[in-house]
Amino acid sequence: MISRRLVLSSFALVPGLAVSPARAQAPAAQAAPMPVVATFSILADLVRAVGGDRVAVTSLVGPDSDAHAYQPSPADARTLAAAKLVFVNGLGFEGWMNRLIRSSGTRAKVVVASTGITALKAEEDHDHDHDHDHGHSHGEHDPHAWQNALFVKTYIRRIREALAAADPAGAERYLANADAYLAQLDGLDAEIKAAVARIPAERRRLLTTHDAFRYFEKAYGIEFVALRGVASDAEPSARELGRIIRQIKQGRITAIFLENITDPRAVQRIVAETGVKLGGKLYSDALSAAGGPAADYLGLMRHNIGQISAALTPA
Repeated sequence: MISRRLVLSSFALVPGLAVSPARAQAPAAQAAPMPVVATFSILADLVRAVGGDRVAVTSLVGPDSDAHAYQPSPADARTLAAAKLVFVNGLGFEGWMNRLIRSSGTRAKVVVASTGITALKAEEDHDHDHDHDHGHSHGEHDPHAWQNALFVKTYIRRIREALAAADPAGAERYLANADAYLAQLDGLDAEIKAAVARIPAERRRLLTTHDAFRYFEKAYGIEFVALRGVASDAEPSARELGRIIRQIKQGRITAIFLENITDPRAVQRIVAETGVKLGGKLYSDALSAAGGPAADYLGLMRHNIGQISAALTPA
């Protein structure tokens, strides 16, 4: 009988059949995912899209929550302290973030995802007959750049670069994930433009609860009138409410939308006084919960244009 040891020795002598020491060993366990933090749910979703299973992403401000008025907790400081990267939107969106970074003592690299985007001025004239006396401003720029799908391509590239620099072993994976997502953004942009083209030009005007959609407006040609400024906690004045009600009664606004992060009472008052069509809910600064209509960024944008199209397109 030929011994098992002799058989294995014979294989080692045959060219091309040598047993590789690397293959003989059990596969090495994958390294633990890199801990990273994103300030709000939309940005966290973009980081996950690029990072895949190589990153563990914590969102400080969760779904259906308002990043404008967020109050960080001691647990947030501990989360930052343990992170390797921290992703922020920038453009004045997270006014509370610098204090949190200082208090956490984190050594994580802070990545501003909007770097490279040509931002809109916070007080730029819309030609909408807006009074702009909201009493609250984020500062020089409007921070809601993710409302233009093509601007999100800049976010994705910034995220890819930062992840690859922090984790060179995953650079190829991050590049492949980013390229796939960039293609999806091109498709999303085309979908939105096609949907808007089906809405009669004279009906492309609606009311929302805060001024979060100017990038969408500039990119896609839907005119948004807002009850509040770029900060969702700025309450509309009696003068603003009166101006909006007059525009509705004159037929200049055909639909009004709630947002997932704002108080609906002012909108409900306007609907009661004017009978204007309530178009549904738009997602502006936060995703919905998992299983909801806007559980990721692509879903958020598709949900919003679907709601807008249904409200503005004649039956």
